[in-house]
Amino acid sequence: MEFGMFHEFQRLPGTTDAHAFADSFAQIDAAERLGLDAMWLAELHFNPERSVLASPLILAAAIAARTKTMKIGTAVQVLPLCHPLRLAEEVATIDHLSNGRLIFGVGRSGFAHTYRTYGVDYGESRERFAETLAIVKRCFTEERFSHQGKYFAYDNVRLSPRPVQQPWPEIRVAAASPDTYEEMGTMGHPIFVAARIGNLSELAPNVKVFRDAWKRASHPGRGEVYLRVPVYVAETEAAAREEPRESILHLLHTIGGRLAESAQLAGARAIENRAARGAKMLSIEYDEVLRERMIVGTPERVIDRLKQLQEELGLDGILAELNPGSRIPHERVMTALRLLCERVIPAFK
Repeated sequence: MEFGMFHEFQRLPGTTDAHAFADSFAQIDAAERLGLDAMWLAELHFNPERSVLASPLILAAAIAARTKTMKIGTAVQVLPLCHPLRLAEEVATIDHLSNGRLIFGVGRSGFAHTYRTYGVDYGESRERFAETLAIVKRCFTEERFSHQGKYFAYDNVRLSPRPVQQPWPEIRVAAASPDTYEEMGTMGHPIFVAARIGNLSELAPNVKVFRDAWKRASHPGRGEVYLRVPVYVAETEAAAREEPRESILHLLHTIGGRLAESAQLAGARAIENRAARGAKMLSIEYDEVLRERMIVGTPERVIDRLKQLQEELGLDGILAELNPGSRIPHERVMTALRLLCERVIPAFK
């Protein structure tokens, strides 16, 4: 399995932006020393209590300059908010700066307030996502191309630079809506799945839909699946259970409120079931969180749980959220990272 850390460049309560960047880069440097496979960067806007990670590609370039072996991924770049040509140029540039270590993770994001603030209609997000992704892929694969679409029109485009990886840096797509699983399986893109807004036990049927579509489309392999999930590793079961409690419940309640609110906005579809999922997150009990939405425990217990999920879902890797909710102190995050790298990952290599 590929092991990565999902990072939001968290800003802990009572600290400054400068502290958030310093602590986050210290964690990234430690991950490189400890041999972690990948560092994954979120994209979060207008949420200073939680994160300073508004520009994932700028930070990906900074990480590329200070690391040598670790892969760098976006999880995810929010495509409907991007200019496709500028995005393709920047992605190709970072692929060069990292010597081909970039993984290009993309999605739509469920945070409708970001779209409102940027002045983009959330109801257009699916169409904008599809058109932007198609343009970026053409930038990477065609010497020249023209495009006439609903949102963008270009004539005789020639991208420079072209990416190191061919035909493009690996594209992985966040799958949250049920129909996205089949769509991405048909298109042949690996997917991210997550346990924040649903239970781990609910993922298997959707993963099967994805892999069945992948097989029908005759893509090679079986279709890679990567799980983004809160992970907390500590020396004792009691510490693993209690130390992340406040932070993860804060995160779930915050996301739940925004999810429920977004259910009333244009672009929210019945298939996404936002109101019910938001209400569930607002009322969820911590015991259920530990059972269904996190992986916590001593290294031995985390190994057992990961092996169970690997068997159930056929996982190809995880994106471990070591500070879900942005309220776990830096020193504890560093301990969890060290235990993950030194005592959990070797069981899977």
